[in-house]
Amino acid sequence: MLPVIRRGIAMPNILDDFFGRDLLNSVFDDHTGISVPAVNVIENNDEFKIEVAAPGLDKNDFKIDLENNVLTISSERELKNEESDKNGKFMRREFSYSSFKRSFTMPQSIEADKISAKHKDGVLYISIPKKEEAKQKPPRQISIM
Repeated sequence: MLPVIRRGIAMPNILDDFFGRDLLNSVFDDHTGISVPAVNVIENNDEFKIEVAAPGLDKNDFKIDLENNVLTISSERELKNEESDKNGKFMRREFSYSSFKRSFTMPQSIEADKISAKHKDGVLYISIPKKEEAKQKPPRQISIM
């Protein structure tokens, strides 16, 4: 959403705020604290790394699949909150369901059998090693005869 500029002052556009939002995501955000998590993709000489920031989720909430060279990270979570009075009658019952799925096409140069993942402090870390022949080699000096 871009702010509307009036007399040199940035003013939020109320209509953009209202119509620019995904209603379902805002509902899930209010109840679960997640929608589609932020993802960092990092490449170095030896591997690709994917970092998925998903606070509130633990390692059992994730599913990671590799099929036809497409890596898919997904999560499904159902929350139920029930409050009852001392007689056991329901005063309030809330249900919420959230899910996301992110897919990444992997290059042919990866070691698919050596992909690993770990979860720590609300971040899922995925390591995708490169095949030896795909790693960048240092420059080599060629002697002249």
